[in-house]
Amino acid sequence: MARGKIQIKRIENSTNRQVTYSKRRNGLFKKANELTVLCDAKVSIIMFSSTGKLHEFISPCTTTKQLFDQYQKTLGIDLWNSHYERMQESLKKLKDINRKFRREIRQRTGESLNDLSYEDLLRLQEDMEISLKIIRDRKYKVIGNQIDTYKKKLRSAVEIHRNLLNEFEIKEEDPHYGLVDNGADYDSVLGFSGGDPRIIALRLQPNLQPGLHVGAGSDLTTYALLE
Repeated sequence: MARGKIQIKRIENSTNRQVTYSKRRNGLFKKANELTVLCDAKVSIIMFSSTGKLHEFISPCTTTKQLFDQYQKTLGIDLWNSHYERMQESLKKLKDINRKFRREIRQRTGESLNDLSYEDLLRLQEDMEISLKIIRDRKYKVIGNQIDTYKKKLRSAVEIHRNLLNEFEIKEEDPHYGLVDNGADYDSVLGFSGGDPRIIALRLQPNLQPGLHVGAGSDLTTYALLE
């Protein structure tokens, strides 16, 4: 049974359109390969699908550039000249922008100011003041974050301090442990060195009784519980 003639128009269904593109592309590449082998021809095909995907066929032992060079030579035209000119124009603009930025950097460091007018100097001063404000705000934010961090560490140290005090209150009746009692107030017992709370615990040897005066050469052992 003969196939019906297909109407040449855009296929609306995207799935059918992609399937048809894939089948006909493969058939076209197959015919190009046959033409290369049978006729020793140089063939190059470049295709882009509706999704922007690139498909290319090139005869063996040949590159696309070689075919384009041969095409230009045969027709006597230069396909790369216009592209080269656009690249040169783009490079020139980038150099101008770079030169402008470097000049502004020197002006912000106090150099290259002789060619500036009074209005330009005022504008530069305004820009510097705005930049200084941004830097100052950023510095204050960093300092604020550091202060918050120190406060968290301090709250943690205070909590540890409180827990240790609770442990000492529980061990009040234990004769092997006690706080230093030199007749002074509580602050003399819990000293602060370098800003950090420091608690000293004493452990009496079995041959000593709590509450007795301890002189030089005694068996009194001191433990630093919180450094």
